[in-house]
Amino acid sequence: MPAETHSHGIESHAAQSIASLVIDRLAELLGRDVDDIRPEAQLREDLDADDLVILDLFDAIEDEVGERTVGFQLDDDELNELQTVADVVEYITNVVAGEPQ
Repeated sequence: MPAETHSHGIESHAAQSIASLVIDRLAELLGRDVDDIRPEAQLREDLDADDLVILDLFDAIEDEVGERTVGFQLDDDELNELQTVADVVEYITNVVAGEPQ
């Protein structure tokens, strides 16, 4: 298997794991069923998530991912840039991968 394909598979698996984590935590914070949280959902308009909920989400993700990734930290200044659930997943996936924001 070529290295590119193999590494892409790992990235894809990590993104799926992060997506599941984000959806689970959002559902908990918003008191919703996980099936109500779709990647294309607008955080503020569709899910009624305010900045406090998103900060709580960041804290929960930092706690959980930080246990497995040394130095993992999310930048609260990115809150206004994140519009959808997919944006949050992409942002966190990039931070885990060490990619610049």
